[in-house]
Amino acid sequence: MVSQAKVRHVVLLTWKPTATAAQKRAAEEAFHDLPRHVTQISALSCGSALEFAEGGADFAAVLDFASADDWRAYQEHPAHRALVAERLAPILAGRSVIQFDA
Repeated sequence: MVSQAKVRHVVLLTWKPTATAAQKRAAEEAFHDLPRHVTQISALSCGSALEFAEGGADFAAVLDFASADDWRAYQEHPAHRALVAERLAPILAGRSVIQFDA
């Protein structure tokens, strides 16, 4: 059952070995730009792995929403869809996500 509590959305991404530094930078910049377009995002933090430990993801994003409905609106928003199609899909090797009451 999904509550109407604040929702935290966590995304862990792994890049293809062929992903360039420019492509990775463009993906991160696109994430940072999302709140300007998607007003339902109440907070966003993201960045590349510091590589302290092996075997982890290459990039993480944490997005907060006031409700599950706001998260759903984000999922359908054209800016989010463009980020996925234009910036992530070409360099994405793996993805893991979770949403939870925060």
